[in-house]
Amino acid sequence: MEPLPLSGIRVLDLSRVLAGPLCTMMLGDLGASVLKVERPGLGDDTRGWGPPFADDGQSAYFRSVNRNKLSLTADFALHDDRDLVLALIAEADIVVDNFLPGSLARSGIDADALLAACPRLIWCTIAGFGVDSLRPGYDFVVQAESGWMAIAGEPLGDPIKSGVAMVDVTTGKDAAIGILAALVARERAGGVALPPERRRVQVTLQSSAVAALANVAQNTLVSGREAERWGNAHANLVPYQLFRAADRPFVLAVGSDAQWVAAMRAVGRSELADDPTLRTNAGRLQQRTAVVTRLAELFATRPADHWIAALTAAGVPCGVVRSAREAVLEQLRAHDLGITEAARTGLPPLWNGRVRFAPPQHGEHSVTVRENGWHAFARAE
Repeated sequence: MEPLPLSGIRVLDLSRVLAGPLCTMMLGDLGASVLKVERPGLGDDTRGWGPPFADDGQSAYFRSVNRNKLSLTADFALHDDRDLVLALIAEADIVVDNFLPGSLARSGIDADALLAACPRLIWCTIAGFGVDSLRPGYDFVVQAESGWMAIAGEPLGDPIKSGVAMVDVTTGKDAAIGILAALVARERAGGVALPPERRRVQVTLQSSAVAALANVAQNTLVSGREAERWGNAHANLVPYQLFRAADRPFVLAVGSDAQWVAAMRAVGRSELADDPTLRTNAGRLQQRTAVVTRLAELFATRPADHWIAALTAAGVPCGVVRSAREAVLEQLRAHDLGITEAARTGLPPLWNGRVRFAPPQHGEHSVTVRENGWHAFARAE
């Protein structure tokens, strides 16, 4: 079997909950040896975030972001445990943590000192509101303070959070990207040690969330106005929203003027395709209410499959609104993966990753890690 891209890279995971564990799981999927260090007793907070719990007692939440790791329990307040962790760091390529500022240093695990002492070490810290902020970073709070909720929901309704903790997910992926960039920089330097600041990756939930506003951020900067809530519509494109067919909702995403013409001809509304006032998106945006009203009346007359077939044949982006379970099962079918296996190890890895270890039980590998250090992975393989 071909080696994975990060085979041989050692990652010490001192993080918990979602953003950090997602980051380290991605590195593990790509072949890194990821050792998750957990508190004795409770372990990662998400071990208790259920139901649902699997038959072995693991929460579904924990399972979602902790495959391809071994688990070690260690109490940083104990001299022997702290020395073990420091020894593991000395041989690691990457450390990922999401402790509040100063917490690890007070326990004798000082990132700055360790970066200076270990010339190949890369250290990634994931914070909530800034690397010096003592505020705990929770996705929901960051969604509120970073503009996400203000633009989600119906125009006259309450601000709405995302149904998935997308700030954590986005930040975890940003952290993985930063780590991979630092790895590339380290390898390009050859045998020359990079200064500690070049090996320090610092990511915050708030910065990742604001950066992810993307076009919404640019809209408000260019216009000088607050972004509005559009519900399931788009601020810049028409028609680009949810419609209700006779049986179920579906979405239509017209992203170009050519797609507009193709869509209207496909659904039997050539007069709209030929209307010069609707030929450009700017014109359709100006007549948003009239366009949407006419299409809503039309789409309500036939089942969603009818419209999806016609629009897809014309090359127009569209799709039915699936339930989460429908979407997951469709993905499993595409990867020829069974429900039981997916429930044990999570959704299929991205890119050319691979599942090597199921999410570990709390402290499952403590004995072998204490006896063998990083060589515990060779025994576990």
